[in-house]
Amino acid sequence: MASIHKEFIIDARPEAVWAVLSDYGAVHERLAPGFVIDTHLGSDTRTVTFADGTIVLERLVDLDHEARRVAYTVIGGSLHPSHHHASMQALPEAGGRTRFVWHTDVLPDALAAPIAEFVEHGSTVIRRTLEAAPPARPDSAPTGGPAR
Repeated sequence: MASIHKEFIIDARPEAVWAVLSDYGAVHERLAPGFVIDTHLGSDTRTVTFADGTIVLERLVDLDHEARRVAYTVIGGSLHPSHHHASMQALPEAGGRTRFVWHTDVLPDALAAPIAEFVEHGSTVIRRTLEAAPPARPDSAPTGGPAR
């Protein structure tokens, strides 16, 4: 099984990053606009359309407001993994910044290279988007589903 792990520092507060990351149905608008061009949310799934035409159906595994972590698995679409599990987490870093952690496990190994490219490109867009976003209001509650 291939594991793809990406961490980077974002010059934004963890609660502001989480407010965006936890908005599970708005990836194309708030987290990775331009990289993701459309997101449709179902009960526990979302259909994500990427700028290159790739479409994936992802099932929400966990949305943990306390740990500021979202986990999901690809269950259909253009990619055909026999296994895919990914998580993204917003961790506090010194100076009010955020360590963004994105981890993906995937089978077959042949999908590791294309998914690693997605993660690399997506990370660049996510960092740029979150650093440009206005700060979250202290009273704003993250959306996207029930807390677990």
